[in-house]
Amino acid sequence: MRYGYVRVSTKEQNIDRQMSALSIENIPEKHIFIDRASGKDFDRVEYKKLLTILEEGDDLIIKSIDRLGRDYDDILQQWQFITKVKKVHIMVLDFPLLNTRNNTDTITGKLISDLVLQVLSYVSQMEREQIKQRQMEGIREAQKRGKRFGRPQIKIPNEFLVIAERYNQNMLTIREGAKLLGVSKSTFHNWLKNYKNCKKM
Repeated sequence: MRYGYVRVSTKEQNIDRQMSALSIENIPEKHIFIDRASGKDFDRVEYKKLLTILEEGDDLIIKSIDRLGRDYDDILQQWQFITKVKKVHIMVLDFPLLNTRNNTDTITGKLISDLVLQVLSYVSQMEREQIKQRQMEGIREAQKRGKRFGRPQIKIPNEFLVIAERYNQNMLTIREGAKLLGVSKSTFHNWLKNYKNCKKM
């Protein structure tokens, strides 16, 4: 049997290019497994389901190696598991040199396939690390310009002081105080801590 695997990192990303490439290979949609998840590891619902279905002699088709994953060690481990343990052939449409069905006949073919896989897996992980580095650099530069990240701070309403004093006199619970102010219990609790610290100063 022939199966396809498609992965995008987020729900917003488009799978059309991958689906089109697999349709050219005449893979029925019911044999295509789609994950909308990060490639940082293989803890993905559809991928796990696919592994349970694959049997010896089957073909697994992916558009590119980074659709399988982006972690160097994990890609190599999964590749070995699929091809050596499950005895399933892998076809990478963007890189035919990796196709295991074509490269298992000779030692040279196996060697070339393994070397190319290691290089591509390494490149895939490096791309992921560079993306993370660029994101961190962008955040640092934005912070230098005064941009703030995370949830915006909730302004403490004027009624807080009265309600805080009523809480300190055991006239209110945290739940009741938070409800009166229209905030979460954790927010009210944090305000109370800061209020107590200010009173000590």
